[in-house]
Order: sequence, then C-alpha cells, then structure tokens
Amino acid sequence: MKIWLDGGLQDSDSARVSVFDHGLTVGDGVFETVKAQEGRPFALTRHLDRLTRSARGLGLPDPDLDEVRRACAAVLEADPVPLGRLRITYTGGYGPLGSDRGEQGPTLVVALGATTRRADTTAVVTVPWTRNERGAVTGLKTTSYAENVVALARAHEHGATEALFGNTVGQLCEGTGSNVFVVLDGEIHTPPLHSGCLAGITRALTVEWTGAHETDLPLDVLDRADEVFLTSTLRDVQAVHRVDDRELPGAPGPVTAKAMRVFEERAGDDLDP
Repeated sequence: MKIWLDGGLQDSDSARVSVFDHGLTVGDGVFETVKAQEGRPFALTRHLDRLTRSARGLGLPDPDLDEVRRACAAVLEADPVPLGRLRITYTGGYGPLGSDRGEQGPTLVVALGATTRRADTTAVVTVPWTRNERGAVTGLKTTSYAENVVALARAHEHGATEALFGNTVGQLCEGTGSNVFVVLDGEIHTPPLHSGCLAGITRALTVEWTGAHETDLPLDVLDRADEVFLTSTLRDVQAVHRVDDRELPGAPGPVTAKAMRVFEERAGDDLDP
C-alpha cells in the first residue's frame, strides 16, 4: 500500500509522522473520508470544500487543494480497490506538547483502505452523552474523535453499528459518523445544522435529492418515527431496523427504500455532484 506524505508517495511500512505532530498530541487536525469505487472518488469537490471549511474553523492554513487532488489520484492509482475508504488527514504539523502550534506548517496524509458494502439495515443505540451545539469546533470534522470512539464502543456492546447523540437542549443531533433521518407521516426530516450536527456530504445530497425537511426534532422522536435511516460516506442511505429496544419491522420501509434507490441512481449518474 502507498501513502501520500510530505509531498509524495511512500510505502505504508516506512511512512512516518513525527510523534510531536499536533494532530497526535492534541488532536489539532481535520480530515475527510471519501468513498472510492474502482479507483474513482465520489463527491471529491464537496469533501475538499468541507476540508477547507474545517481547517479555517481551527485556524489552520487553507490546504493546497491541487496537492490534495494529486495525492488522492496517486494513492488511488497505486491501489484501485473495488470499494475503498480514502482518508485525507490535515494537521497542525510539528509542534510543542502543549496547545500552542509550531512553526513548521501543516502535515498532509492521504491513505486508502479497502472496505465492503454496508448492509441494507442496521441497529442503533442512543447514548447518555450530548453534542455541544455551541462548542468551538461544532460542525468541524476534526481528528478529536475520542468521544465518538467511546460512543461507538457502547453501540457495539449492544449489537449495534452506530450510536446517536442528542444535543444539550434535548434535540436529536447525529451519530458518531453519520447523520440521522426520520420519517413522520410519510415525510422525511433530519436535524438542522444548528442542532450541532456535522454538515454531512451524503446528508446534503439526500436532502437535495429527496426533498427532506431540516427540522428541530426532540430526541424521543426515535420512539415514534415510522422509519429511521442513516446517511454517511460509506453507508450511503442505510435503513435502521432497531433503535435501542424498539424494533422497526419491515425495514427498510417504503420511504427509506425510495431514498436508498434515488441516492444510488443519482450517485451513479454523477461521481462529483
């Protein structure tokens, strides 16, 4: 496997980032995960736009998007797996052990890993921890992911693949690495960005392609929604058949099934929508 680091391809066995990189010591970095099929990335322009927004939100210099595109192309050409997770990581670079940044500039790493197609349905759990909709890094896709690691481990302990958060005012927010949608009386709803959720790429396309409503939703909407589904880069649109102890028989329901079909068709027509 080849990895892009320090301006060029390196072997994965020998590629090294400094132990003093700010992305490691204090989580000072941002990232994107891009779906790649047969060596071709999906929605790369939208992902790079968000990478830039996240970097600006942390006060990092804008990434050189021409270099990032070259890096993605080089990594994909070196290992064009049938279905892959293309990871772009951009950190504050070499720095001191504290929160202050160093002067050497950012680190860019692009790597690719093979993956498999997700199941059509999955189980989720809610967790007792909250998203802070007013935090300094709210809405940014940062490398500070420990909260998600803990929540996802809780989900796995309960036979689920995702954990869902409320926010500090009791509204439904998002998953550890996904956005959540609910169907109420035949209409699709998803939490608005001011709930504290990430502006997911798949979320935005799903809203655009299905006419979903951005709605403030109480967390307990999960107890009465007719259908629930998740969206993310590698899930695309995935139905939920269980929320905590509540079963949703027949998942995917008719509205979710249509959303899944529409997303697959539209994504197949345009790799960079």
